[in-house]
Amino acid sequence: MTDDYTESDLEAAHEELIDNDLGDDGLRTDGGTVGGDEQNPPVVVKIGGARAVDPEGALADVAHLVANGEDVVVVHGGSTAVDDTLEQMGEEPEYVETPGGVVGRFTDEKTMEVFEMVLPGKLNTDLVAALQNEGVNAVGLSGADGKLLTGPRKSAVKVLEDGRKKIKRGDHSGKIEAVNDDLLSTLLAGRYVPVVTVPMLAEESHGGGSGTSAAEFTPVNADADRAAAAIAGALGGELVVLTDVAGVYEDPDDPDSLVESVGTPAELDAAKDAAEGFMTKKVMAAVEALEGGAASVTVADANNRDPITAARTGHGTDFQPEAVR
Repeated sequence: MTDDYTESDLEAAHEELIDNDLGDDGLRTDGGTVGGDEQNPPVVVKIGGARAVDPEGALADVAHLVANGEDVVVVHGGSTAVDDTLEQMGEEPEYVETPGGVVGRFTDEKTMEVFEMVLPGKLNTDLVAALQNEGVNAVGLSGADGKLLTGPRKSAVKVLEDGRKKIKRGDHSGKIEAVNDDLLSTLLAGRYVPVVTVPMLAEESHGGGSGTSAAEFTPVNADADRAAAAIAGALGGELVVLTDVAGVYEDPDDPDSLVESVGTPAELDAAKDAAEGFMTKKVMAAVEALEGGAASVTVADANNRDPITAARTGHGTDFQPEAVR
């Protein structure tokens, strides 16, 4: 026999579910809505690749959001896995510091080959399979698929070595300037969850025999946080950056100094000054996302229970559009 439920029955059951707190952390077990015509902006979830990040909770939370009718895009990196693979091949990962003090990877030709194997290959496939096992119809994409992430290539980078500024050539990285949001919107409309990773696709012009230039595209590396920012901006979505700490700290050595909200330019300047190491790029990504049209950005702990729902309900550092105006 099939039971028939009215919308009011479903709403009552839904309210009972979200009020049934199963933990001591104040997190609710359901973040969706039943009924109503209002559609929330897409949720773009960046899952970090640090060793301390366990993606299991985030993937279960993605399934929860999708079951409640929300549009979700997952973006992931995987620098740790790339480093491990390079070391297994007898290669040493290379990191450089920019004159602005930002530490990043230098991607040479060998490293680029490993990126193409590890990120869109193993890691993306593993995450897609894990989401399928959660009941989510996920689709794996790299930035090269459908020209999803495109922009110019950086064939050289400015670095700081021994206190001196230098130009280091041979870099295989790029800057994302365009997102094929039509591709993502089409997948979301079909109730698919895109799972996106780098490389991006860089356009390089070469002179043709008749004096004209012909465009050629090359896969190159790009920062996954900033890829997520570009996607969130293009979709006007909420960006949730999940990492191995609770957010941005005023003092990284003081766990009680978490910055909970960044809503003004002055607060943004303070967050930039406080950010150190890998967090510097996450703050940069937050700014780029908001400037690009994202509804909000939250940097939060991937290892929270229901980490995406936690981030959206006050657990983490919340960046608002007013911070960049």
